[in-house]
Amino acid sequence: MKPITIIGSGMAGYTVAREFRKLDKTTPLLIITGDDGGFYAKPMLSNAFAQNKQAAQLVSQNATQMAEQINATILQHTSVSQIDSVNKTLSTSAGEFGYEKLVIAVGAQPIRLPIAGNAASKVFSVNNVTDYAQLRDGINSISSHGEKTRITILGAGLIGCEFADDLAGAGHLITLVDPNSLPLAALAPKPISLALQNALEQRGIQMKLGTTASSIDVDQENSQGFQVTLANGEVHPADLVLSAVGLRADLRLAQAAKLDTERGILVDTTGMTSAKDIYALGDCAQYTNPEDGSRPVLPYIAPIMTAARAIARSLTGEITQIELKPAPVIVKTPSCPIALIAPAPHIAQQGHWEHEQNAGVNICRFYDTDNAMKGFAITPQDAKLRSALLAEMAAAPGIVAEISSKAA
Repeated sequence: MKPITIIGSGMAGYTVAREFRKLDKTTPLLIITGDDGGFYAKPMLSNAFAQNKQAAQLVSQNATQMAEQINATILQHTSVSQIDSVNKTLSTSAGEFGYEKLVIAVGAQPIRLPIAGNAASKVFSVNNVTDYAQLRDGINSISSHGEKTRITILGAGLIGCEFADDLAGAGHLITLVDPNSLPLAALAPKPISLALQNALEQRGIQMKLGTTASSIDVDQENSQGFQVTLANGEVHPADLVLSAVGLRADLRLAQAAKLDTERGILVDTTGMTSAKDIYALGDCAQYTNPEDGSRPVLPYIAPIMTAARAIARSLTGEITQIELKPAPVIVKTPSCPIALIAPAPHIAQQGHWEHEQNAGVNICRFYDTDNAMKGFAITPQDAKLRSALLAEMAAAPGIVAEISSKAA
């Protein structure tokens, strides 16, 4: 019997495996991963420094433990070079393997900015636990001399702001650079972004907004440091540079296999790709909203969990539609805790935000042209207020179906 095969051992891949095993205890299950196959929660990477957590502490189970838990064969440090969707085979660095059904959960890769300078190649990015370990080592090698580490972070989006707050909380000197005029500009309304900016600045984080890094060079006076030159002409020193400008879906395997792709691997309402018996989910996937036909990319935890449960059922032969429901994105910035549901892009262009402030709490609601609530953002956020706003959205006619396409 050919196995159900999953490419990728991140949260998406392992969640499908766990959900599948709840339904089917005996069908062979094969997981192929390019790393060591340890399980960890990727969102923890951007808030572990202040807690002084080593990389090994973030891994809750190793590959051997995972294999035993889900009764699977896990091929570690194995790369997949080709998917043959006709003959249902995979070409890998460990040989050729057949599959009955396949799940692609390869995630996304960091966007690399075209930055000039003789030290541009030394910029860090964190996309997995190994990257996190390397960043810790880089910071420790500097701070071991008794000095605070000067860290420049490129990108003031969700991940950049989380790292900035976390690293500042760990005692480092942070400069945050972003081309937008406010942090979190792509997701949050202006009052929330302003509250976040104020909180980060009060924590001592320098904000260099409305500009980008044009070059990064080795500091001539300190060969261990760097000079970061901004597009506005400013030059400032840094001991380490971290890029957090975003991720791009890893489409290499899918495109080589002639699967339909856009910003991600296109999947239908059940998670199936354009090839029969091949599914995709997580950061590499681009979902289909059954309500309006839109195709959002949803790089958040809630869609992974929902898609994994549906795909697991489909793998057993019970074809199941993915029902994405509203769930706020939680921005892990302790200085300014935020929860939000951003409106879908095609709605955001026509609607408007309304802001109220009550007892120090900023609440923003997004309304479309029919005055239906399509999103919200709050800070400081808490579970009770999130639930109340979700209920408010659900009470509006037709709101759940449309908001679900952008749920976190």
